[in-house]
Amino acid sequence: MRGSDEMIDFENKKYLKLKQDKSYGDKAADLIVPGEEIIDSYKSMRDGLVFTTKRLIVINKQGITGKKTDFTSLPYAKFNAYSIETSGVFDMDAELEVYISGMGRLTFEFKGRSDIKAISRNISQAII
Repeated sequence: MRGSDEMIDFENKKYLKLKQDKSYGDKAADLIVPGEEIIDSYKSMRDGLVFTTKRLIVINKQGITGKKTDFTSLPYAKFNAYSIETSGVFDMDAELEVYISGMGRLTFEFKGRSDIKAISRNISQAII
């Protein structure tokens, strides 16, 4: 559903090759509420993620030009479970899997430098 006129693709459920990009968080700055802070942000070719102290914001560029943008807010409090896979010697990618009741599993693969353990700590602080 990438590039369609709907929110996050819960059928595909996989976002690949996300690279850390601190400036990408600026795209979600207008959505941040008092007491919430942007922790980190990642982007792929068109789409991206913004981790805050309270939620994960998935940014989905739509259409051929990518001018239309969908922002899907996934509050950590709604996560049923999550898992992380750290990078290894030969596999430098890290992975985050999130399980949300009624939506299933979402997988986010991070390429290169990412602090997946810091992401895990942030999610844990919000849900435990």
